[in-house]
Amino acid sequence: MVGVAASCDWVRRRVAARCDRVRQRVAAALIVLASSAALLFLAPFAAMAAGSLDALSSKDAAGGMRAAISQGIDKAIAQLGAPNGFLNNPKYTIPLPSAMEKADRALRMIGLSGDADQLKVAMNHAAEMAVADAKPVFKQAAQKMTVADAKGILTGGETSATEYFRKATTEQLTARFKPIVAKQTEKLKLRALYDQYAGKAAQVGLISAEDANLNDYVTARALDGLFGEIAEEERAIRKDPMGQASSLIKKVFSTL
Repeated sequence: MVGVAASCDWVRRRVAARCDRVRQRVAAALIVLASSAALLFLAPFAAMAAGSLDALSSKDAAGGMRAAISQGIDKAIAQLGAPNGFLNNPKYTIPLPSAMEKADRALRMIGLSGDADQLKVAMNHAAEMAVADAKPVFKQAAQKMTVADAKGILTGGETSATEYFRKATTEQLTARFKPIVAKQTEKLKLRALYDQYAGKAAQVGLISAEDANLNDYVTARALDGLFGEIAEEERAIRKDPMGQASSLIKKVFSTL
């Protein structure tokens, strides 16, 4: 009886071991099967996502990009080009140049505090007036944008359109902004004084060459504000294309 019992135990152990191996093999096979099924199920959707941009017509790609950048430009100009658009926006308010900021206490001590305040207000009003006149330059740049440009921008970074237009328009915008800025600052006593002393400071490396001329400084800060606001709008469009009013923007940016 002892021998029979031992034999039965041995058989049970062998059967249990074999069952364990079978279960392990079945489990492994099921994992492989499930993974393959998932890949087969998801493959068409991945192909659709990858192909959707390729399937996008050249006309739609260029049109959608122009619509998006136009929306960003319009909003930026509407906000910053409005009365007090820079002064009432702490993010883009143009401060006195660094050299003037350092001299601000001395100016106040000699009774020129009002002049310094007037200069800051005039700089920001000059920037808003310059920005309000920017749209024709952007329109011209958008017309020159090629289909290849549009598709490259579309698949670029979150501010690739802003960067493209900044590169394409900065020279023309600078030339357009400067006379507007100069007209607003030319009557201020501190402008000539600033240019005189800042120019000398720049010669010995105390301030940048750009900051040595008040009109150059204001023009550069106005451009920074304008493109900063355009970049914010581009990020919003890319983050939520389906929340945009334009059906073309929805169509084009939802392919990403």
